[in-house]
Amino acid sequence: MDSAAPYVTDHADETAAGQALGLLTNLVNAADWLYDHWYLLALSIAVCWGVGERVVRRFAARASAERMALELVSSRHFDPSLEEIFRRGVQLARASTAMPWWAPRRAKAVQIRLRADGSSPLRYRIEGPAGGERLLSITPFGPDVTVNQARPTADKPRDHVVRAEFILRGRLTSPLREVPLTPDPLQPLVDAVADLRAELGDLAEIRLDIQRAPKWALRARRLQLMSAARRSERREAQRSARWLRQDASGIEDSMGWQLQQLLSDKPGSGGGRRLVMPPVPRRVEPAEALGKLAEDDHLVRVQLLVMCASNTEGRAQARLAQLQAALDVFGGRSRWAMRGWRLGPWRIGADHWPTRHGFERRWNLGHCQPPRANWVRLEEITGLLKPPTVHCRLPVLAGDLPTFAFGEPELLLQGIYRGPDGRERLVATYAAETLFEVGVGRAGGGKTERALAQAIGWAHAGGGLAFVDPHRDSWPRAMTFLAHEALMERIALIDLNGLGPNPRVSSWNPLAMHHGQAAHEVVEAIADAYASALAWDDASAPRALTILTAALTVLVAVNETACQAGRPEDQATIFHIRALLTDATFRKAALAAVAGRLDEETHAWWQSVFPTLPPDSFAVVLNPIARLAANPITRAFLGQPIGVYNIRAAMDSKMIVWVCPGGNGPTDRLLTALLARDLLRAARSRRDTPEQKRVPFRPYFDELITLTGAAPETIAAMFEDFRKYRCHVHGMTQLLSRLPTPVRLSLVQNASTLATTAGSKSAIAPITAEWGDNPSPDRVATMERFEHYVSLNVHGRRVGPVQLRGPHLDDIFAAQARPKDVPALERAALANAGARPLGQLTDLATQQLGRVAAFLAEHSPADATAVDLSKEKEFG
Repeated sequence: MDSAAPYVTDHADETAAGQALGLLTNLVNAADWLYDHWYLLALSIAVCWGVGERVVRRFAARASAERMALELVSSRHFDPSLEEIFRRGVQLARASTAMPWWAPRRAKAVQIRLRADGSSPLRYRIEGPAGGERLLSITPFGPDVTVNQARPTADKPRDHVVRAEFILRGRLTSPLREVPLTPDPLQPLVDAVADLRAELGDLAEIRLDIQRAPKWALRARRLQLMSAARRSERREAQRSARWLRQDASGIEDSMGWQLQQLLSDKPGSGGGRRLVMPPVPRRVEPAEALGKLAEDDHLVRVQLLVMCASNTEGRAQARLAQLQAALDVFGGRSRWAMRGWRLGPWRIGADHWPTRHGFERRWNLGHCQPPRANWVRLEEITGLLKPPTVHCRLPVLAGDLPTFAFGEPELLLQGIYRGPDGRERLVATYAAETLFEVGVGRAGGGKTERALAQAIGWAHAGGGLAFVDPHRDSWPRAMTFLAHEALMERIALIDLNGLGPNPRVSSWNPLAMHHGQAAHEVVEAIADAYASALAWDDASAPRALTILTAALTVLVAVNETACQAGRPEDQATIFHIRALLTDATFRKAALAAVAGRLDEETHAWWQSVFPTLPPDSFAVVLNPIARLAANPITRAFLGQPIGVYNIRAAMDSKMIVWVCPGGNGPTDRLLTALLARDLLRAARSRRDTPEQKRVPFRPYFDELITLTGAAPETIAAMFEDFRKYRCHVHGMTQLLSRLPTPVRLSLVQNASTLATTAGSKSAIAPITAEWGDNPSPDRVATMERFEHYVSLNVHGRRVGPVQLRGPHLDDIFAAQARPKDVPALERAALANAGARPLGQLTDLATQQLGRVAAFLAEHSPADATAVDLSKEKEFG
């Protein structure tokens, strides 16, 4: 038994060795077979990878179908802090994980889309998982950013499209450049798309996908970086030791060192070589080796895709180059670089096989598969985590400010805008939105020229207007461009300057009733005009107002009687106030003829109060009328029974009326006040017309200082009320501070367009203050002549202030100039205004007192009892 045991043990060992040898032989044979049939292994691996990738893509596409989109619109005053932007980045990173558990990682991302297609300078849009909508809808930016549900974008195919993917180049651990918030970090991108032209099909879009960094990938990357850092440190230590030994050997082998040893008297100093201690590898600090990857917090992976398109060859490629240059602003020790290879003049990238298909899949589905190097901290991309701020200078595109088209009734010319690419275009606002305009600037700065260009363009488009110019200079300037046969029948010239040896003057009777006006409105308009021009009110001149109102009431009633009798040529004028107050016979006849038309209170006043008034109480009323009568022009203009001037009819028939009052003296101010109050009355009388049938009408007031000096309350009321009646006032003045307070407050409050040329800082400051001093008064004061800063309303929002060059008539309307037809235009304008020679109108005005007296005598009751006026003889 004892001798058999070793035999069994040896046999077992031989069996185990044989099995091990057989296993090894099988492994060698299998490896040899796999080596001979390597393609089968590769095919199996490829099939497994393809099946897995297909399954992952299907799940990712399914997850991507449940995405939401938000569009963020920032206000003009959006000025976020770094903390607010950082919090927004944290929200984006958190929202990227709001996906079902089964969703692949490539679908777990939030996408920032910066898009420019001509409709706006730069649209800012966020797309992400539907589960993150509640988180992303409430931003830390407050009310300065509006979050709207974004509509799907459907782009038409363009002829030329270029694509690019950007990766981070440089040290993986190095951060991007820290870009300050002032100016806006988005400014280079905005500038890159500023010259985009929608009519050429230009399109540019940047998509930044943000994805939370996976822990395992981050750990693997850190291990790789630490290992690389240690290897680098060991290599550096070995290199230093090698150089140190070489240096030591070189010194010991030198003749000088050997001679030093022979001369040295120290024992043992010459034996053997010096022992050299190699340097120890320096300890690798994780913070230094890992850089921005050292901390887990707020570390994300990003994918940056860019696409540019156009229907014009070369523009898409140029746009991509501009965006690439704009992204260079973020470059520091790490920078954004276009992914791909360059072979001479050719670049192989996202536009070519084999990467194009993957680019389009990620672009269309919103999948995020960033390169291994694209690790960033949220602080590095703060400039891209918010919409444009107040520090971003946005260009004015055709979608923001429409291009002016001659003859288009919906547009109102504003000026010439010079784009970032140097192209100039005539810009306009929509007429329906341009309710009131205010232009301020020094004399000769171009504000009147700009208003003339606007008025001429509006006239050619079929619109009606009234241009009130006390100095008359605007009429000769505009005639050349209005001398068209189609316009001549609509133009009327009311010229009260009396130029030439035999001037022709139009006519207007403020008291006339043949147009069907309401009697009380006519009385109120004239009385208010008087009070405005003469600074009357119920406290300072109550008796004068009472006398004037009573006299106007009687004369308006006389005119009503004449019109009903079919004799409008016998109507009284404003000059008959003197006869009514001072001529007893005329007064008796007038009161008798209209006894049935006066209310009891007015009749009682003439019977009981009028006789008690002292003789000198009428002077304050009659003196202004005497001044009007002493001027032959105003006497002829206001002394006709049937005036041709009818501003209400001009409004409704789209007339082009040029009114030149003739000066700014006391008499002229009274006449201007009468005209202004009549315009206010006429506009308010449009209450009898349904709103949708009221024809738009545009009064232009040049030299507001002169006009408002005569009728401040009237002009203020126009800026407050005219919008309801589709009358849109355009005012021009040199100094806003010189305007009466009610006018200044009303026009600034209601101005749809606010414009200023260069001037003194004190004169410009009230306008720039309305813009928050951006631009500053210093900047505006140094502008060139004919340059304007203008703020406008387009589609319900304010555009600007934007710098425009004032249009020059000789340039923009050169094709409409008709200098040979100017005499024909002037004849037609005077004929349409019913202008007649001054002498003829003066004779008619002189005879009118007798005509009215004769009419009253015929229409006074035969048995009428004379009014007992105890002081008639004194007044007569």
